[in-house]
Amino acid sequence: MSYEDGYKNLEQIELAIKAAQHMVGQATHSMDSEQLQAATAALEQAETQFKQALAYQGNIDEAFFAHSSALLDQATHQLEEAQDDYR
Repeated sequence: MSYEDGYKNLEQIELAIKAAQHMVGQATHSMDSEQLQAATAALEQAETQFKQALAYQGNIDEAFFAHSSALLDQATHQLEEAQDDYR
């Protein structure tokens, strides 16, 4: 894998995380069950992409790893709280 391919993969992960964050924000604001489900799916997809990158790209920048992990953790926590309130 070239440096450019690795960079594109990280860029895709970053976009997936941002999209998931946005969906979580919308879902927790509206508390709509379908939006909560879609946000859950988007967050799971972003986490899967992130974990795959960790497995296949041992050279992930530590700052990117820490930042992405924190964003995923924050979005997961926000979504879990909303789902608990919804039930």
